[in-house]
Amino acid sequence: MSGRKVCGVHYVIDGVGVNVHFPLEMTEEEVAKYVAYAREQTANKGELTALTIQQGKEPDEVTLAWVARGERFERIRRITGYLVGTIDRWNNAKRSEERDRVKHA
Repeated sequence: MSGRKVCGVHYVIDGVGVNVHFPLEMTEEEVAKYVAYAREQTANKGELTALTIQQGKEPDEVTLAWVARGERFERIRRITGYLVGTIDRWNNAKRSEERDRVKHA
């Protein structure tokens, strides 16, 4: 990375698409630090894919907006005292019991 100033540009740092909006001017090293910060903030939420850096309300304030691709999750339901992801391994009686339950919105 060079020490040149960037502003109003789009580029990729470590696989993350980054947009820096006017009137901000910062070095690529500074942008890389914001990418690292955003990765820390999204560590439990998925993979960071995009970052936008904008001027805040004050001249020395920066606003960050990021997009993280969420990790896949499995839906777990509590049915008749059991925690289950799917009911495909249940016998017919247990499936019937689940089918007859009152569904609440």
